[in-house]
Amino acid sequence: MTVYFIGAGPGAADLITVRGARLLAASPVCLYAGSLVPVELLAECPPDARLIDTANLDIEQITAELVRAHADGHDVARLHSGDPSVFSAVNEQMKRLDEAGIPYEVVPGVPAFAAAAAALKRELTVPTVGQTVILTRIAQRATAMPEGEDLATLGRSGALIVLHLAARYVDRVVEELTPHYGADCPAAVVAMASRPDEIILRGPLDSIAEQVKAAGVIRTAVIMVGRTLGAEQFRDSHLYAVGRDRGGF
Repeated sequence: MTVYFIGAGPGAADLITVRGARLLAASPVCLYAGSLVPVELLAECPPDARLIDTANLDIEQITAELVRAHADGHDVARLHSGDPSVFSAVNEQMKRLDEAGIPYEVVPGVPAFAAAAAALKRELTVPTVGQTVILTRIAQRATAMPEGEDLATLGRSGALIVLHLAARYVDRVVEELTPHYGADCPAAVVAMASRPDEIILRGPLDSIAEQVKAAGVIRTAVIMVGRTLGAEQFRDSHLYAVGRDRGGF
């Protein structure tokens, strides 16, 4: 058997990959975070599949379910919201599976920041304006940030910053980024990206906190700050440039 860590995407059930959907439909056991994974996806599971909501389980209980499925010879679809590579808590699960000698694979999914960019109809990298995207979060009581990865330090780069898990702390975000980006820097918040109840907020950095609070956004949101969000005057990319020599490599 194999445990498949599957990126379920940002919310819309049809944003799971074809590979992820195929594996989900073939796995007799499915573990999913009920608060984050769209329930519509569970309809893709086999009719007699064992469905386990991990929202209230700790890491040892989750591991026990994976070990049990392995003992029974059942493949497992382990659904994670977005993409497993970012803020997914997959590392500790893979570590335990390694220790138990249980095989697993990782199936990528559409990350929340990509769905947010799609909702904003924005390319996050713009020629001559910005070519760097920083994915990060802010320090909370549960998990501190490593030294040098605080917003004040990251903000010195001037690169587009994408913050996950930070909507509750939007005042801190604005306070720490304003000295580096300026009060007029374009900012956006996308909550529940790709879902029917999607919320899109835009404006200068100094207005975004009030918009977030007025909209009642406290979770399942991505905050973006950077000049590429408002770029209108920029050079075309070299890829499709009219004068580019396409005879070589």
